[in-house]
Amino acid sequence: MRFDIAKSGSGLVYEIRNIVNVANRLTQAGVEVIWENIGDPVQKGERVPEWMRGVLADLLQEDCSYGYSPTKGMDATREFLAERVNRRGKAQITPEDIIFFNGLGDAIARAYSAIRVDARIIMPEPTYSTHLLAEVLHASFPPNTYRMNPYCDWSPDVNELERKVKSHRAIVGILVINPDNPTGYVYPEETLRRIVQIARDYDLFLVIDETYHRIVFNGKKTVPISDIIGDVPGISMKGISKEFPWPGSRCGWMEIYNAGRDETFARYIDAILTQKMAEVCSTTLPQMAIPRIMDHPEYQPYLDERLRRYEKLSNIAYRILKDLPYVMVNRTCGAFYMTVVFNDAILNGRQSLPIAQEEIRTYIGKLVSEPIEFDKRFVYYLLGATGICVIPLTSFFTDLPGFRMTLLERDEASFEQIVRTLGEKIVQYVESSR
Repeated sequence: MRFDIAKSGSGLVYEIRNIVNVANRLTQAGVEVIWENIGDPVQKGERVPEWMRGVLADLLQEDCSYGYSPTKGMDATREFLAERVNRRGKAQITPEDIIFFNGLGDAIARAYSAIRVDARIIMPEPTYSTHLLAEVLHASFPPNTYRMNPYCDWSPDVNELERKVKSHRAIVGILVINPDNPTGYVYPEETLRRIVQIARDYDLFLVIDETYHRIVFNGKKTVPISDIIGDVPGISMKGISKEFPWPGSRCGWMEIYNAGRDETFARYIDAILTQKMAEVCSTTLPQMAIPRIMDHPEYQPYLDERLRRYEKLSNIAYRILKDLPYVMVNRTCGAFYMTVVFNDAILNGRQSLPIAQEEIRTYIGKLVSEPIEFDKRFVYYLLGATGICVIPLTSFFTDLPGFRMTLLERDEASFEQIVRTLGEKIVQYVESSR
């Protein structure tokens, strides 16, 4: 080419997907990989129930399911979702306050790219990679964050959040992920109300990622942001990838609150919609399925059964790992992840795990020969030694070393064995340099 055409990158990597390349290399060498890297229930063996398949089969007989949808989304589906918000008697929205996207990844990218480059959204630390990458790519600078405290059940440091909002004038919005990814933390109402008040006091808007808002267990409850947002401008991000689950549908939406109360926020939402128009519309069939699936008499019992399974696996993992030396874990109560944190100064660049197969041993040795984060080094050795594929916690923009695993294994006995193996390898790895 006559000059370099590639846009400079941020140096950030989407490790949830990137580690698949490493795992695939091991698969080619005959290793059976246990996929704990990505929150895809279907990949982990969850079957779409027959009644849901029937709903989709019926929709395929309707010609309109093959056509474009309106730019904002199917009218009937937006009316259905707006009514679900309004019947709780709190925030009141119209179908025009709902915009559909090709998955929440698309919605997240649009939300950040529509912001001025000198305006920032403060986000939790650790934070979900898609939000992190979109915010950093829009501004070309590291993000502003408020810490989630693993030694206090992963609760956010709201005082730190307020101090940073007060001192950093470039912050225009606050991101909350509830239930949280990667930690599984479920925000209590009191904490959410404090964050709403901070947004009100400092004239900010809220971005609330509620992807997992119905995936809550162990006695916890979620409070929808629409019930407490009051007059604060905000966006709730929702989707069906995890809840139905139908990750391949690429179907998510924004619910907009109080756009009419703030002219600046209204222009921002209009900028998001203008970007959306360039792509014409989002996928039609999944949108059409939402009312028929969510209103189906089998839907709530189906969801309840899944929640009972996630709760059981959460408690199995917590029971096995809670007293393990060298690490700290919290009981997961939302989403379907568990995050394990290594204690301070436990990891170093000399630790390893024995890998029987020479080809794999050589390959992993090459990966860890470059300077990498200590938890990523552990993850590579774990994968080479056991086939268990997890995600290093530092990939979620935190200096806390650890890893995230899923609670999606269908076989309870297999899951317990996976967690016990994790525990054994943690101890073996840490003590290998002694």
